[in-house]
Amino acid sequence: MKVVFLEDVAGVARGGDVREVKNGFAVNYLIPKNLAAPATHNALQRVERLRVRADEARLKTLSDMKALASELDGARVNVEMRAGAGGRLYGSVTSAMVAERLSETTGRQIDRRSVVLPEPIRQLGLSEVSLRLHQDTQARISVLVYPTGADPDEIIAAMEAEDEDEPPADTTATEE
Repeated sequence: MKVVFLEDVAGVARGGDVREVKNGFAVNYLIPKNLAAPATHNALQRVERLRVRADEARLKTLSDMKALASELDGARVNVEMRAGAGGRLYGSVTSAMVAERLSETTGRQIDRRSVVLPEPIRQLGLSEVSLRLHQDTQARISVLVYPTGADPDEIIAAMEAEDEDEPPADTTATEE
């Protein structure tokens, strides 16, 4: 079925494009969600206006995501979890949990698919996590996983004190 895309659909088409898609995809997904319209004569006449409108929406989204990335870059998210001996968690910290905490702190909806976690976090401590907010926009945050009942600021202070107590690693090799 030939359709005119009204908005960008990731991985499929951009707003204003005319594409051939499978009938089921068009009828069950694209048309009901107003992402596309059947490629009728009238719809084809509107293609250029749709393309301009989609470009404007794309630029607005990109600028919003860049502003959000600059706001979030370097931020810290605290996640309280139950943990056993040795810092092993009962369960794990997932991208959905990180996205939920980010949404709470920023007041904006963050999609769990924006949080790039190669694997769930299963240990207490500080982890670096990447956010992919848009295809051209990324940010890095740190996630502090701390045990239930502890104060996250005390955990950070203890980690900093531990780092100061450690002597620098000796990188010179001795010859015998």
